[in-house]
Amino acid sequence: MLRKLGFLTIGLFDEADPRRGHESTLEIIELGERLGFDSAWLRHRHLQFGISSPVAVLAAASQRTSRIELGTAVTPLGWENPLRLAEDLATVDLLSGGRLNPGISVGPPMNYERVRDAIYPDTADAEDFSFTRVERFLSAVRGEPQTSFAGFEGFEQFSDRVQPHAPGLASRLWYGGGSLRSARWAGEHGMNFLTSSVVKAEESEDFDRIQLSHIRTFRAHHPDGDGARVSQGLVVIPTDNATPAQVAKYREYAEKRTPRTAQPQGPARMMFAPDIVGSSAEIAERLNERAAFREIDEVAFALPFTFEHDDYEQILTDMAGHLGPALGWRAT
Repeated sequence: MLRKLGFLTIGLFDEADPRRGHESTLEIIELGERLGFDSAWLRHRHLQFGISSPVAVLAAASQRTSRIELGTAVTPLGWENPLRLAEDLATVDLLSGGRLNPGISVGPPMNYERVRDAIYPDTADAEDFSFTRVERFLSAVRGEPQTSFAGFEGFEQFSDRVQPHAPGLASRLWYGGGSLRSARWAGEHGMNFLTSSVVKAEESEDFDRIQLSHIRTFRAHHPDGDGARVSQGLVVIPTDNATPAQVAKYREYAEKRTPRTAQPQGPARMMFAPDIVGSSAEIAERLNERAAFREIDEVAFALPFTFEHDDYEQILTDMAGHLGPALGWRAT
């Protein structure tokens, strides 16, 4: 039974009017809170026309909402200094009253050969994009010493750990993983686990079977076992109150993306889940057929990238009013 209902957005904007796109994202988060959603999540995009600074946007959202949890899914650590990111996240968590759920991932930045000289002009070959980078981040968030000095220097006082320290934030850190290795690592390090509509085809070419293996591997290596938190993010588009024009647009969007789901894509052999378009009853039936979905009780359904504000309002309203209840969820 679904316990927590969330949604994920990229926060698309027009280059000629970026403020309007960011304002639309904030309005969607406010709507999500009014509808009873448990969480709202932002994707992270660099050098594209989507939110490049979700921490800043979530800081704004924290002042326009009071209950809904706010997350990133995910922030790629390859672009970040772990200590600086820990400072920003702790600050926003405190401003939100302890509602922040940072999701992160590791690995070289996307298109690294094109951007390396812009972000690491002097250290590109020395940067470590392994799980060690996540360990540095975890250490900073958990309040472990980052320097060997704490005390006064003249009139100024210095701390040896990240300030401000946000108690409880470490327990709300998520790792976004799509492989058995990342699922195991996240479990061993006591993180929560985000699994999405993209996984690596390792032991199988069946998306559901792959995702199920990741969830079970994560929990098998987590101190909390079967109680360890997993959130699933798929693209589902309920049409209960959509107009005929919206339904046609939604189905066209999904059909264009369907061919990539037939077989693994690229050298990394990535598998994509099909988007699901239909009534809430139809979507609930299809989700409940999936073994991986039956293993989890939290979701962050991904909103399609290219739709209009009115479309997102309709989709969220149907999710909260029809799809969530059809999956056993109740607003609190």
